[in-house]
Amino acid sequence: MLKIYNTYIHIPFCERKCNYCDFTSLKGTDNQIEKYVNYLLKEIDIYSKNYDLSEKQDTIYFGGGTPSLLPIDSLKRILSRFSYDENTEITIEVNPKTVDINKLKEYRNLGINRLSIGIQTFNDENLKVLGRIHNSEEAIEVYNIAREVGFKNISLDIMFSLPNQTLEMLKVDLEKLILLNPEHISIYSLIWEEGTKFFRDLKAGKLKETDNDLEATMYEYIIDYLKSKGYEHYEISNFSKKDFEARHNSIYWENKNYLGLGLSAAGYLGNLRYKNFFHLKDYYDKLDKNILPIDEREELTEDDIEQYRYLVGFRLLNNPLIPSKEYLEKCEILEKEAYLVKKENGYILSSKGLMLFNDFIANFIDD
Repeated sequence: MLKIYNTYIHIPFCERKCNYCDFTSLKGTDNQIEKYVNYLLKEIDIYSKNYDLSEKQDTIYFGGGTPSLLPIDSLKRILSRFSYDENTEITIEVNPKTVDINKLKEYRNLGINRLSIGIQTFNDENLKVLGRIHNSEEAIEVYNIAREVGFKNISLDIMFSLPNQTLEMLKVDLEKLILLNPEHISIYSLIWEEGTKFFRDLKAGKLKETDNDLEATMYEYIIDYLKSKGYEHYEISNFSKKDFEARHNSIYWENKNYLGLGLSAAGYLGNLRYKNFFHLKDYYDKLDKNILPIDEREELTEDDIEQYRYLVGFRLLNNPLIPSKEYLEKCEILEKEAYLVKKENGYILSSKGLMLFNDFIANFIDD
């Protein structure tokens, strides 16, 4: 029986869907949230019959959606199904508008020891454009309260390449970010996802994409600025202080197994990569029949697993990948093309590979 050490739990509910978001999310009443948690627990019970969930978890991650909308009792019920201690990294994603000092204290009491706070920008006008429900003052206040109640591992999310955002605006965001002194920073460029309000506004001419050269300049500035402030750029979109890399997310990049639970959640168990159903009705219908709510599944061959090792592993910027004989020539060619550089006995992304990562991946999988 395969032992489970890492778990992702998707909570799909939001106060309001952000204008740029294509994640699975929906507005839920208290009753709908309670119903969802009951089905989530049923999913855990089904997995426990075929997988060993009794081992102490190394990481548990509540993602969304807005998992900070969950009542404390619901979080307690979910966590009661797992074994964990103070060494388990337990993360919950937080929207600043949805927590207060009492909820943050309860998180600490439950054993949650890492917060991922979705600030996105400190510019209130840009927050309105994004459709966020919080303002910058509320975000800073929640961060300070989290420190006050004892959180010592906080990650902040920031976005760049926003509509009408200038380099100077980004610089102000970064300066305010550094003043808070978080342990971890995730920075993402805006992606215009089909089906979002942003995408519709783009097609209607109401919004304009950031110039590619400006976006590249922004990304280079972010890297240089955060490195100058003592942060390690350890993954394409992630920076951390020493020993504060995101342990859960690193599982994805190291191509390790994890259990994915909840609506539209993805998981990787043994040689199976899977994704759950997107619609609640399908998710509930399967669980009503005591069937796992898996919509997509991919049984990986040894060759598939080996390829995944490179496709996700090269995202880690300080961990050299030592290629097998099959992939050695490909790595050597990509080194000559300046996408990779040698480090120790393996390869890591070069500056060119980092800036042109999609091109690098296309070249890597091109036979």
